[in-house]
Amino acid sequence: MESFLLSGLLGFLMVNMLLASGIQGIRFYRYYNVTWGNSHFSSLYNDTEVQLTLDQSSGAGFESISYYQSGLFNMRIKIPEQKSPGVLTAFYLTSKESLHDEVDFEFIGSNGPPYTLSTNVYTKGVGGREQNFHLWFDPTTDFHSYKLVWNLYRVVFFVDKIPIRVFENLGAKGTYPTQAMKVAASIWNAQDWAGKIDWSNAPFTAHFQDFDIDGCALRGFYISNCASRPRKSRSLSDQATRMMLATLEVVTSTALPIRYGKNEWIKSQVQIDPVTPYQLTESSK
Repeated sequence: MESFLLSGLLGFLMVNMLLASGIQGIRFYRYYNVTWGNSHFSSLYNDTEVQLTLDQSSGAGFESISYYQSGLFNMRIKIPEQKSPGVLTAFYLTSKESLHDEVDFEFIGSNGPPYTLSTNVYTKGVGGREQNFHLWFDPTTDFHSYKLVWNLYRVVFFVDKIPIRVFENLGAKGTYPTQAMKVAASIWNAQDWAGKIDWSNAPFTAHFQDFDIDGCALRGFYISNCASRPRKSRSLSDQATRMMLATLEVVTSTALPIRYGKNEWIKSQVQIDPVTPYQLTESSK
């Protein structure tokens, strides 16, 4: 009887460990492929988590199999624990054209606190729309969700379901991303401009989970469907609109107080372009 209970308890614990590790999630190769640095790529938990590693020989990257014309794109990321400037971990959309469109989440180094998350928007190869945010948590110790909503009207950047930036389509030609884009992630050596890497702390490993995509995939010259999952064959606008409405509710207020643990608070304002840059600030009560 005791051995039966013990085996049952061990089974229960094993199931919970697997769930916590994302074993029930979407497998990487369903929507993504490794594009460079294959020897610095590894997969875990039945391909529901992948790791990209940077050392002096190479980094690594992956991207979606399909191009998308709009969508809701999410990735759970844990950046390298080792401290160093110059190590760039990125999650982004890119059209891969010579005059490309791109929408970025970038961690430039992992030498916090404070930990800085950079966002940027490129149109026709032109960036210069960078906005930086100080995060209210340590992104090296656990996974956090980074989400992009992109459609004809606006781009919204989310961190753990909190909208931090809204980039509006103001209608001026060449100032908004309209090219079909792939979803991508990478870790690479940016020490030419982001600070010298302390290679004594190498290798640097970034972790990625949650490989589902909810977007309008491009098939040839046609947008074949507005969701990558069959059960979501309805228009992308359903979920994106709900996200937009939630965002607009936040935008109409001057501050968004949110509690994270005992006596820890953050107040943030959503960045609506074009306005003066600001940073998330953290305070204790």
